[in-house]
Amino acid sequence: MTVASPTTEPVPTPHHAIEERDSVTIRFVGDSGDGMQLAGTQFTNASAILGNDIATFPDFPAEIRAPAGTLAGVSGFQVHFSSQDIHTPGDKLNTLVAMNPAALKANLRDLESGGILIVNSDAFSPGDLQKAGYKANPLEDGSLKGYRVFRIPINKLNREAVTEVKLSPREADRCKNFFALGLVYWLYERSLDPTLRWIKEKFAKNQAVMEANTRTLKAGYNFGETTETMPVHYRVPKATIKPGLYRKITGNDALAQGLVAAATLANLPLVYSSYPITPASDILHNLSEMKRFGVRTMQAEDEIAAVGAAIGASFGGALGVTATSGPGICLKSEAIGLAIMTELPLVVIDVQRGGPSTGLPTKTEQADLLQAMFGRNGECPVAIVAPCSPVDCFAMAFEAVRLAVGFMTPVIVLSDGYLANGAEPWMIPNVADLPKIAIHHPSKRNGNGNGESHFLPYKRDARLVREWAIPGTPGLEHRIGGLEKEDITGNVSYDPVNHEHMIRTRAQKIANIANEIPELSVVGPEEGDLLVIGWGGTYGSTLTAVQRAQRKGHKVAQAHLRYLNPMPKNTGEVLKRYKKVLVPELNSGQLRMLLRAQFLIDAQGLNKVQGRPFLVSEIEQKIDQMLK
Repeated sequence: MTVASPTTEPVPTPHHAIEERDSVTIRFVGDSGDGMQLAGTQFTNASAILGNDIATFPDFPAEIRAPAGTLAGVSGFQVHFSSQDIHTPGDKLNTLVAMNPAALKANLRDLESGGILIVNSDAFSPGDLQKAGYKANPLEDGSLKGYRVFRIPINKLNREAVTEVKLSPREADRCKNFFALGLVYWLYERSLDPTLRWIKEKFAKNQAVMEANTRTLKAGYNFGETTETMPVHYRVPKATIKPGLYRKITGNDALAQGLVAAATLANLPLVYSSYPITPASDILHNLSEMKRFGVRTMQAEDEIAAVGAAIGASFGGALGVTATSGPGICLKSEAIGLAIMTELPLVVIDVQRGGPSTGLPTKTEQADLLQAMFGRNGECPVAIVAPCSPVDCFAMAFEAVRLAVGFMTPVIVLSDGYLANGAEPWMIPNVADLPKIAIHHPSKRNGNGNGESHFLPYKRDARLVREWAIPGTPGLEHRIGGLEKEDITGNVSYDPVNHEHMIRTRAQKIANIANEIPELSVVGPEEGDLLVIGWGGTYGSTLTAVQRAQRKGHKVAQAHLRYLNPMPKNTGEVLKRYKKVLVPELNSGQLRMLLRAQFLIDAQGLNKVQGRPFLVSEIEQKIDQMLK
């Protein structure tokens, strides 16, 4: 979905009071078959076209076929839309749309006091209540008195809306998400037009389903228009957004776009090989549709085969890329060590999820940092970058390619489930503004004048980077492999002094990357009482919390690491300019450990390992505590 300048405006309903708000956070929740992801996506698209800034966070059940109506099967989609610049999908919910008791029970704790609660009252039967673990009906026992509750018989109203369309009862009930969506469109003055167009295109070959969804979407909107039970609806004005061509993009989509952009500008064929794993699989889905850009995708039989194929592609002169989540990184670790020893460019994407083992496969976590840093045998340093937002996934995928081919090394990209599935408006960049990636494959021998007549695979430039010779190039026959090699010549070597020399050389090559990445910047005072430093998907929450602290008059700053190995050259200097350092992480303190060890600072941690991202309020509370 692309927008240049929002034009679609909602039609006001003058007989209802209108309340204007700067921003709203809403969550659609129901059973995994209730279409909540679709409803949330359509609401997001309508809000983007209207001109709001948006941030989203879908939440999927881990069970593929959890029993209907149970807590394990609850699926949700959260949308934060605003008239101002926003960085998170929101903290407390202003509105919760719950399609059944399980959805209500799993999500009610996130609804603000006095918030709007729209419930599908038809779903609160004794059997559904029992499956959700309710002993009494919450719609009748007074437990919801702290909220503005609207009991809507959505099942009944949806069936009435589609009664003239020839559908089976099951097919008719599947349309109820559009009734709920239409009601919420009315509540927040969204236009129906984008979703009506989508329905027409999506179900062009199934006229009955197209007609049913169209009717019930309009019926939901008209119910809000005519009912006396909802006397107020809300207006969130369009945001002031930098002019340009925008589209909504998720983190996984942005990773795919960044890889293709970098490979195209470098004039390299892109070979992507992976084994399906949540939450990284969408990268394969996206790249498989980009054959016109010279992209070749392969679904391998396992994680080891996937990384092996990617290394083989790089050996042959292509850009080898593989992606996975934490368990897959474990399986790929030996082959990543091979790529480090052979000094071949390779991009490895880790979309982190809750662990260990299978853990929380659909939830987010940041617990793979130490694995990325040290999870290989021997002294085996690798470059590591981490995007800070769904949009930033494009830039850091592009940067990973630039560093991988520029320094002949594997680069690990640490994304996470929060970034992968979240979405933001992305201003499509001008190709001329993207960094240049120059590739030079040698075409003749590089002897050093000492009588060698063959190609020297480990002869290095001033940055300690070796040349990328393509196999089959006449006269450039050479040896690389997993056994330790003699420096310069590439001959197999068991000499202890040479081994230590090669270990230190490979480490220094990675350290030299610090000369070609940006220095660490701060948001706020250049020195002060507290620095909040993070990495990955904590960016939006930490930035917002720090901005709130600054408005209170506190000398607090934020720094965010997008380059984790090596870190920016001035990292230690920045850390020492503040009296205290706070490190929020969705793990038990991995970056904090690295900062303490490398820079000898008494960093304190704010750690959460619940499969859920930080709330701004959680970080804000910790900041206040540390400043007292």
